[in-house]
Amino acid sequence: MSVAGFFITGTDTGVGKTWATVALMRFLQARGLAVIGMKPVAAGCFRREGECLNEDALLLMENATFPVDYAKLNIYAFEQPVSPHIAARSSGKTVSISDIVLRCRELETLADYVLVEGIGGWEVPLNERDRVSHLAYALQLPVILVVGMRLGCLNHAVLTHDAMVRSGVSCLGWVANCIDADFPCVEENLQTLKSGLSFPCLGSIPHCAGLEGLSSMHFNERDFFRVIY
Repeated sequence: MSVAGFFITGTDTGVGKTWATVALMRFLQARGLAVIGMKPVAAGCFRREGECLNEDALLLMENATFPVDYAKLNIYAFEQPVSPHIAARSSGKTVSISDIVLRCRELETLADYVLVEGIGGWEVPLNERDRVSHLAYALQLPVILVVGMRLGCLNHAVLTHDAMVRSGVSCLGWVANCIDADFPCVEENLQTLKSGLSFPCLGSIPHCAGLEGLSSMHFNERDFFRVIY
């Protein structure tokens, strides 16, 4: 199959979805592909010159192949660092999945791939009815799961995996992000996940203190492109 992008989700908040998205963007760009990163919903934003901005969305914007207006990449920006449905309600707004899909389709006309980063975990509420899982399904993009390699990751990964399969989305694969430098038995945990998850491991990102460390990411190029084409 030929796809226009990917949806990046995670096993939880703080597992490194943004860094994994940037790593994937750089991986694709190194192969001559034009890429845009999109974070349609963000909470925990700050104000600069009257505009509400999110650090993760700014990082995706900085790593795009070409300049794109911030407002096109981050449609819903909320200052409160809380669940998006609560932040939206407090701001008098409602997150609209159809609006996000429309904006994503527009970006897809500009680049080879659009990488859409979710917010929080797979079942985080976006409004009173819809969750991140509903957004992923509506976008109809293959989903990549980021597993934060830390204590508890096996349980979180299996629960998220099972929920993704039930959602009816196309599960492209998962990426291991070594967020805990002192996490013991990393290889053993990786092997457990490779055996227990039904979709393939696309690669891993070693523990690193800065973005420069993303250059040492390890993606299985053959398996990655075999799955998406």
